[in-house]
Amino acid sequence: MVRHTYQCPLRWSDMDAYGHVNNVVYLRYLEEARIDFMFRLAGESVTGSDAQPPFAGGCVVARHEIDYLRPLFHRHEPVTVETWVTKLNAASATLSYEIKDAGTVYVRATTVIVPYDLKEEHPRRMTPDERGFLEGYFDDSAEASRIR
Repeated sequence: MVRHTYQCPLRWSDMDAYGHVNNVVYLRYLEEARIDFMFRLAGESVTGSDAQPPFAGGCVVARHEIDYLRPLFHRHEPVTVETWVTKLNAASATLSYEIKDAGTVYVRATTVIVPYDLKEEHPRRMTPDERGFLEGYFDDSAEASRIR
């Protein structure tokens, strides 16, 4: 199974009064990894000068689900955010994540994304290029798609 790996730095401002990463900040970490995955990496998959990158037309988040497994304290080393696809529909996809380092998984999460027509202001179907890109990171096995 192929997973997208993003190295996410921790910032001092990510900490809360208890000295660990605030629960809301994890959404930012997921967002940074998702943007790197869907826009940078997917954009690099396009060939041809007139081809539009996947998701360039727009994409919105429809749902987040997060399990906080261990507290994460400030440090200078980044955490790894792994992203992969666990469900593909005609007009949505579910991304799964683990925020971790070599020895510990801190968070498991999922996000449902919906391609969106920004000009017309409504959801749209995935393009063949978008679907093709996501299929390269697809793993719907019970172990990979389950938030434990």
